[in-house]
Amino acid sequence: MEVNPPKQEHLLALKVMRLTKPTLFTNIPVTCEEKDLPGDLFNQLMRDDPSTVNGAEILMLGEMLTLPQNFGNIFLGETFSSYISVHNDSNQVVKDILVKADLQTSSQRLNLSASNAAVAELKPDCCIDDVIHHEVKEIGTHILVCAVSYTTQGGEKMYFRKFFKFQVLKPLDVKTKFYNAETDEVFLEAQIQNITTSPMFMEKVSLEPSIMYNVAELNSVNQAGECVTTFGSRAYLQPMDTRQYLYCLKPKKEFAEKAGIIKGVTVIGKLDIVWKTNLGERGRLQTSQLQRMAPGYGDVRLSLEAIPDTVNLEEPFHITCKITNCSERTMDLVLEMCNTNSIHWCGISGRQLGKLHPSSSLCLALTLLSSVQGLQSVSGLRLTDTFLKRTYEYDDIAQVCVVSSAIKVES
Repeated sequence: MEVNPPKQEHLLALKVMRLTKPTLFTNIPVTCEEKDLPGDLFNQLMRDDPSTVNGAEILMLGEMLTLPQNFGNIFLGETFSSYISVHNDSNQVVKDILVKADLQTSSQRLNLSASNAAVAELKPDCCIDDVIHHEVKEIGTHILVCAVSYTTQGGEKMYFRKFFKFQVLKPLDVKTKFYNAETDEVFLEAQIQNITTSPMFMEKVSLEPSIMYNVAELNSVNQAGECVTTFGSRAYLQPMDTRQYLYCLKPKKEFAEKAGIIKGVTVIGKLDIVWKTNLGERGRLQTSQLQRMAPGYGDVRLSLEAIPDTVNLEEPFHITCKITNCSERTMDLVLEMCNTNSIHWCGISGRQLGKLHPSSSLCLALTLLSSVQGLQSVSGLRLTDTFLKRTYEYDDIAQVCVVSSAIKVES
């Protein structure tokens, strides 16, 4: 009968503990009314309890701190800290001790050891301590692999390792929407939701624009000469609450002409979010590069540079149009103006605008007159490329409010 030899016990012991901030002590208050049998007994016991808050004994939240009782949750963007201790439980000196700590994710394996050099010897009842830190950048299962190798007094090389598995959760849900203005401006709306079980202090939410844009934050208002955020003085985001942030991006001068004719996907920038939880534990997330589909302008883009909001009935008013050649060929343009039932163009229709090279622009000052009151749409512009005999129609370019002019009565 074959008997398996007993498993050899190691001379060293490995302990791994996660380092987290303490939490406020909580208790379950037990109270009753004075007319009940216990009278004021329960209330007096709570007042004598050193863990309760003076004057607010019936609250569950106390004023003492307690150490974490479990591993707890780890969220993306937070820093994972762990204490690793190797203790010599034997009565002999151990030599050439090497402690390694690796973090295995679904995509990579990271070495977190502070030092990869071996310790020459470790006497009985002595220990080797190490603290590792890692900013978590992936969601899902993480495995902390701690390996220890050493040499006994008899020259035998020993090796063992332990595995510690934990899950990294998603703390925020970020949704973005893009709005393309009539000009080259782009408005970004970011919706940020706290999907954890504890409130967050939103320290910073900013947009880092790409090289083509300047950004302006639209999340504050002026009150009594001071700049105050639209969320008020408290920057806390309660669990499952959502906040909306708005940003306006304007193309830089050197890219202003290009920004209007970029085809396909345009890189806008990325969001940088910094928050704090519990007792000041910090977390940070940066989104990937945000991209939006640039609006298609066709071969020729017509935009308004200047137009009045309100005009008088049957009185001429002026607008300024900008025409941009978005194609890759030179055009020879002719401007035609077609009157509508309410808006009438003043000027010569069918005039030559001349040749317009690719990516070039020209500005036109035009005069109109309205014969009908109310909100009227500016329509009826036609551009014809004489080279290809192709006509581009532009209707509902803008709207103006037409009001009746005041009549002066002489006495």
